[in-house]
Amino acid sequence: MVRAQFDGLVGQDTAIALLCRAVEQGRVAPAYLFAGPHGVGRRLAAEQFAAVLFAPGAQPPSPTLRRRIAQRNYPDLLWVEPTYLHQGRLVGASQATEEGIARKSPPQTRLEQVRQIAQFLSRPPLESARAVVVIEAAETMAEGAANGLLKTLEEPGQATIILLAPGPQSLLPTLVSRCQTIPFQRLNTADLATVLERVGQGEVLAQPQVLAMAQGSPGGAIASYNQLQSISPELLAALHQPPHSLRDALDQARQVAKALDTEAQLWLLDYLLNWYWQRYPTESPRWLPKLEAAKGYLRRFVQPRLVWEIMLMDLVKPASGGF
Repeated sequence: MVRAQFDGLVGQDTAIALLCRAVEQGRVAPAYLFAGPHGVGRRLAAEQFAAVLFAPGAQPPSPTLRRRIAQRNYPDLLWVEPTYLHQGRLVGASQATEEGIARKSPPQTRLEQVRQIAQFLSRPPLESARAVVVIEAAETMAEGAANGLLKTLEEPGQATIILLAPGPQSLLPTLVSRCQTIPFQRLNTADLATVLERVGQGEVLAQPQVLAMAQGSPGGAIASYNQLQSISPELLAALHQPPHSLRDALDQARQVAKALDTEAQLWLLDYLLNWYWQRYPTESPRWLPKLEAAKGYLRRFVQPRLVWEIMLMDLVKPASGGF
C-alpha cells in the first residue's frame, strides 16, 4: 500500500523500498539524508514521503494533501531552500529566478534559516502527528549554519528532518552521523526518457549534448536545455571552437561576462568542457584543465570578465597571431 504512494518516482527502487519499510514497520527516523545527484527525484521523493507521513492513520494521502505539499502550503511542512542576500533580505533561489534578480554568487543555506527551523519545530504540529522539514541543497550550508543544525537534529521533537545533498561527503560528518542515508541513483536511458516525456519535456531528447551533460539526471537535462536556450546562438557558435586571435578571445569574454550571470557562466564552462572533449580529442588534454581552472576562479568570485579573458587567450594557438 505504501509503495503505491511513490508511483511517480522512476528508477529509485532502493530508495522507495527503504522509505516504505520505515513507514510499514513504524520506524520512521528523526532525520534522513536523501543522497544523490541533482534532478533524479530527491525532491519528489521528499514530497511524497511527507504526504505519507502527514496522511491520517494508514490512509493514502488525498489529492488535496498532495497539492498543498507541492504548493508548500501545509502548516506542518517547512521547506528550506538556499537563499541570496539581496538588498538586505533573503531571497530563495527559485524566487530569485522568477524575479530576474542578478546573481553574482551561489546561494547558501544560512544561519538565519537554521534558526527558523528551530523556531518552527518549537511548537507542536497543527494538523498531523508530526512536522516535516526539508532542506534542499544542504551542501550549501556554511559551517556555522551546519553546526547550528546539529542540536535540532539531535532533538527534533515530533518531526522528521530531510536533507537533500549530493552525498555524505558534501556535508559535515557530524550531520551525516545523525541521519539515515537514503541513496538515489542516476537514471538509465530508458527511465530518463520516461521521465522527460512524462513531464512534457520530450524535446530535450533531441539534444544529445544536453543529455550527455545530464548523465542520467532528468532535472539536470531540463535545466541544461533551458540554459542552452537562453544563450545567444551566435555567441554559442563562436565558443564552439577556440578563438582565432587574441582580439576574438577578448571580444568573446566581454560578451559572456555581459550576457550571463555567474551561475550561467559556470554552466557554460561545463558545456564547453563536454563539447571540447567530444569534438577536439587531441587538443582537449591541453584545453580542459584551463576550463576547470576558470570554474574554480569564478567560484572564488574573481572578476568574471577577467577569468574568461585569461582562459580564452590561453586557448588561442600561438601561430594564430595577436591583434
